[in-house]
Amino acid sequence: MFTRYLSSNRKILTVSILAGLFIALLLGTLQFFWSYHKREVKFDTLIADLSVYMETYFDELKTSIDTLQPLTLNNCHDVSAELTSRAAFSINVRAFLLVRDNKAFCSSATGPMNVPLEELIPELHINKPIDMALLPGTPMLPNKPAIAIWYRNPLVKNGGVFTSVNINLTPYLLYTARQDEFAGIAVIIGDQALSTMSGSLLNAHDLHEIPARTATLKDVPLTINLYAEQWTTDELLFALFFGLVCGIAAGSLSYYILTIRLNPGKEILTAIKRGQFYVVYQPVVDTKELKMRGVEVLMRWKHPTMGEIPPDAFINFAEAQKLIVPLTLHLFDLIIQDAPVLQTVLPPGAKLGINIAPGHLHADSFKEDMRTFNAALPPDHFQTVLEITERDMIQQREANQLFEWLHNEGFEIAIDDFGTGHSALIYLERFTMDYLKIDRGFVNAIGTETVTSPVLDAVLTLARRLNMSTVAEGVETPEQAAWLREHGVNFLQGYWISRPMPLAQFRKWQPDMHPERE
Repeated sequence: MFTRYLSSNRKILTVSILAGLFIALLLGTLQFFWSYHKREVKFDTLIADLSVYMETYFDELKTSIDTLQPLTLNNCHDVSAELTSRAAFSINVRAFLLVRDNKAFCSSATGPMNVPLEELIPELHINKPIDMALLPGTPMLPNKPAIAIWYRNPLVKNGGVFTSVNINLTPYLLYTARQDEFAGIAVIIGDQALSTMSGSLLNAHDLHEIPARTATLKDVPLTINLYAEQWTTDELLFALFFGLVCGIAAGSLSYYILTIRLNPGKEILTAIKRGQFYVVYQPVVDTKELKMRGVEVLMRWKHPTMGEIPPDAFINFAEAQKLIVPLTLHLFDLIIQDAPVLQTVLPPGAKLGINIAPGHLHADSFKEDMRTFNAALPPDHFQTVLEITERDMIQQREANQLFEWLHNEGFEIAIDDFGTGHSALIYLERFTMDYLKIDRGFVNAIGTETVTSPVLDAVLTLARRLNMSTVAEGVETPEQAAWLREHGVNFLQGYWISRPMPLAQFRKWQPDMHPERE
């Protein structure tokens, strides 16, 4: 009776719920431990980077000071100009002082002087080859802490070079202070410390917190402490949320698979025959005038029972079932159907950005498919741009030949989601492409004080040198648009401009963007 009571749908629902609970517990737990592991790796990486950065800085400073040591044998009037010039071109250096017979006799900042070094910096021991001390300030900058460094000249009696250096040696101090998981950083020299948690010098014994990581530089008496919370509420909440989302997704997917009881490939072919796929158009505008220069064509699937199915899901299904070619050809047909109307909306020469999957790019029918598609479009009106991801170019020799053929046929090529792969810079060097589409992850990081901005600057510089036009994806705010325009990005695409739209809505769409609003 119990078996008869449980209908097929109830069984499917029960199995789906159990699968969702199992996946939620499993992935939630894995996510929590993965977050903990990433924190540990992040701490190790940061303390190592800090150490390398500061050791490199002090090595370079030592090299510069070695060139100044012979000046301790001269009169100040003879060497003050060179001393001042060296200080001006040394990063973070406030002043160089030449010392002889325990007296500072020449300063790059003030010129000749005659002051015992013990009166200037009592904490320094000039009998040591190298010694350091933390200063609350210097005469020129009395309220800004500095590091005092002494380098002895073994050839001059009680002589050498003394220098004062800005304590803000690295952007990591600012970076860590603005991260939730980091409590701060302390630089310790002798019995004194400067911490991001205090605006003034502290006694090193007053640093009661146990650091998450500690590093001592190899050639100078300086120690770095990194402070961080062992556990964060955000990590636990994110693990719970991640597990919940994955559980719901797994349960829903299980219900979908068990409900349709069909081969995914047959489902896709049926959807093509029944017209369940449709296309949407997302405008792409130039950064100078904010005028539409083209669109990216995107495919969508509206299932009669499951509703809108995410593109990543059905495209991955199509690739797995070897159906990406018929799916792409169906996309071509949909574009060709819309082409007469698109011709009235888009200006001559407008770009049609179309994503090409690797399964189609390397298919035997690819060249013929592209020729057929191009011939079916209105002549001399659209410029087709094939958007190809980094993973599509693994077969280097074949990809090079295909790209050359595509260019000869009048197509343009864009590398899509740039920066998400592992060999992006290598691909830029090896392949000839027309556009570089910057991944939305870089765009989202604009203005968030992360390390992404220097990477994006480097990418844009490289693209300019290679004569590639750049397209920023995922532009959502006027601040992002302003930054991208200032840094020479050629085209913008994203929700700040417009969401992807069906043809009927796209015909009526009018851009509502003004540079002054940025």
